[in-house]
Amino acid sequence: MTKMQTQNKKFRFRQFPVYGDARIFVHNVKILTKKKFPYTEQFSLLAQISRALDSIILNIAEGSDRMTDKDFAHFLNMSHTSLNEVVACCDIALDSEYFTITEHKDCLSGAEVLANQLTAFRKSLLKSPIK
Repeated sequence: MTKMQTQNKKFRFRQFPVYGDARIFVHNVKILTKKKFPYTEQFSLLAQISRALDSIILNIAEGSDRMTDKDFAHFLNMSHTSLNEVVACCDIALDSEYFTITEHKDCLSGAEVLANQLTAFRKSLLKSPIK
């Protein structure tokens, strides 16, 4: 077994497509917010959206090592609720005129794709015979 194969067994969350897609989404939104948010938002809206973005990825990772699929599904649900928080922050950014309509639509589009993945993965875990 290669070193990479051993790492993948230890950190199985890295194998899930939703984890990789979440990383890309988080990266893209963080770049956008750092460019577009004013300094005055550094410790409020920017900090809030950053925590919510990190929580999406971290809940996928943490949940993947739970003993049952039901527990893992719970963490995917928490990841989804963090994604909802990101969408709300993007709405605030649009209302505050930090985001353009196009930037807002791009953010929502990425969030929608990720939400669908999280939901599908969660449902597949709950249908799994190993609970």
